[in-house]
Amino acid sequence: MEEFWQDPIVQLVLWSAVFLVLLAIATYAVLKIRAEAAQSEPPASEMLSKFRELHVEGDLSDEEFRTIKTALTEQLHDELKINGEKG
Repeated sequence: MEEFWQDPIVQLVLWSAVFLVLLAIATYAVLKIRAEAAQSEPPASEMLSKFRELHVEGDLSDEEFRTIKTALTEQLHDELKINGEKG
């Protein structure tokens, strides 16, 4: 029986199986972490409101606020489409 475990082909198959199991566990963990991170992000409308407050208080320049607003516009449109389809 000991000779069976010493066979290079058997060892290759066993190590390959161990590698695939570890790869599957790592993939699952990464996907779960990414999904949780995406869920914890506040909606674009809320972020835009907070940035608008910072702009009004003078913590953001006009140019910074325009850049942020431009970046959030597409995300805001996507959120509105999703909410429109659900409602």
